[in-house]
Amino acid sequence: MDIGASIRAIRKKKSITIARICEDTGLSQGFLSQVETGRTSPSIATLESIARALGVPLPYLLLQKEEHMTIIRKNERKITASGSEHLRVEHLAKTRHMRMMMVEVPSGGSTGPEVHAHDGEEIHLVVKGTIWARQGEDEGVFQEGDSFSWNACVPHTVKNIGEETALVLIAVQRESEEGEEYI
Repeated sequence: MDIGASIRAIRKKKSITIARICEDTGLSQGFLSQVETGRTSPSIATLESIARALGVPLPYLLLQKEEHMTIIRKNERKITASGSEHLRVEHLAKTRHMRMMMVEVPSGGSTGPEVHAHDGEEIHLVVKGTIWARQGEDEGVFQEGDSFSWNACVPHTVKNIGEETALVLIAVQRESEEGEEYI
């Protein structure tokens, strides 16, 4: 973690001078320069005052590069086929333990002939169409605007029982980063 480089990058992005940060924090320019170049490590209290002067929350200074916001433009999304019926899956966003996908389920299509299970939790929002879903002994019919969620370790299945292609927004949380097959 290079906190000094983060401080410098934020300061430059916001066009804030070292002198201004020093004025706001009471730190010397030499000390702040050493922090930015990684030659010294500031205390938490010092980091708090630097974060305040930069106008950012302290935790933001402590994030690793891969923990910062990730942007995926519509035309850059990964598209895959899932399950035995090759449902079209558009991967919208992800973090270490979460995935969000838009799944197209053709009329009569499903997540497959067999129920399946995996670690984690799922939340579904029916964006378009009519979906039937079952988890264990629980089942329901869901239409546009309806949502449902479940613990994915219990065997489950989803089927489009409508006449048009259904769109389902799915968020999946997993402790493991292993595997991309969620639906």
